[in-house]
Amino acid sequence: MPHRYGKVAGLMNTAATTVSSDDQGATVVITHRVREDKHADYERWLDEIATLCKASPGHLDWHIVRPISGLTETYTVVIRFDTRAHLQAWMESPDRHRLIEKVQPLFVGGDDFFISSGLDFWFTPKGAKAKVPVRWKQYLVTWSAIYPLALGVPLVVAPVLRKLGAPSSLLLTTLVVTGAVVFLMVYLVMPRYTRLIQRWLFT
Repeated sequence: MPHRYGKVAGLMNTAATTVSSDDQGATVVITHRVREDKHADYERWLDEIATLCKASPGHLDWHIVRPISGLTETYTVVIRFDTRAHLQAWMESPDRHRLIEKVQPLFVGGDDFFISSGLDFWFTPKGAKAKVPVRWKQYLVTWSAIYPLALGVPLVVAPVLRKLGAPSSLLLTTLVVTGAVVFLMVYLVMPRYTRLIQRWLFT
């Protein structure tokens, strides 16, 4: 029994390390206002810089929110890395500086960006010069994502803990369940969910 409980504790410690302040991920939200007649050129530039960015150490996700006709003229690029250090290395890299100089003539404004850590990448933060979803939409999206996870994850986690020989403890079960829900929300559900409903979210 102690040996099996040690395996559970080891898994919990590993999860805790994964979501520590540096390893929980870092996100940059970049906003570019592109001249109306230069969108095709900007799209080609995006393909060029995306290839280099995705090859950078620690890269996790790359999402683009394109302008919606009649509502916004801004491209929003959301990039996520596994650590803030890796993200900072990309943002300060010679390749990015070179490509930003190359694309500058296409911009109405500048290269605006906002760097944050943790859960802020779910929605465009206030610090970024981009259209921000209204609060009630953020609330509904987050609630609708958490609800099925809160129902389903305990049905999986509890039997696994029992098989590992963990004691029947509400505190332990809740700890592992909430850790699994947060992990799924951050790394799997929300990046895909917000991309799927981005037109509704930003209108």
